[in-house]
Amino acid sequence: VQLQASGGGLVQAGGSLRLSCAASGRTFSSYTMGWFRQAPGKEREFVAGISLSGGTSWYADSVKGRFTSSRDNAKNTVYLQMNSLKPEDTAVYYCAAGSATPAGGRNPSWYRYWGQGTQVTVSS
Repeated sequence: VQLQASGGGLVQAGGSLRLSCAASGRTFSSYTMGWFRQAPGKEREFVAGISLSGGTSWYADSVKGRFTSSRDNAKNTVYLQMNSLKPEDTAVYYCAAGSATPAGGRNPSWYRYWGQGTQVTVSS
């Protein structure tokens, strides 16, 4: 599966952005989807995950209550709604897909396919 993330940009602290990740192929609903981010000089970190049907999602503590992941399997797209953004949310955001990812999976190694990343910059 090929993934294309979009929706990043520059926003002031307290603002909102919605990232999208479009997937190719006809088996999108077979993949657990995840969002990760990587800030300059830091390791890639887990942000959010969502189950095959979208009925279950899980989040890093740092974004819980502010970010919401959803998916539309008919459109082969997963979303990350980001509210109350903070300067520390500044990073390149990546979407990822895994066919054998357990529910609650946070380790990048569980996700086989990765998009190219989209930059999110939050100004103070």
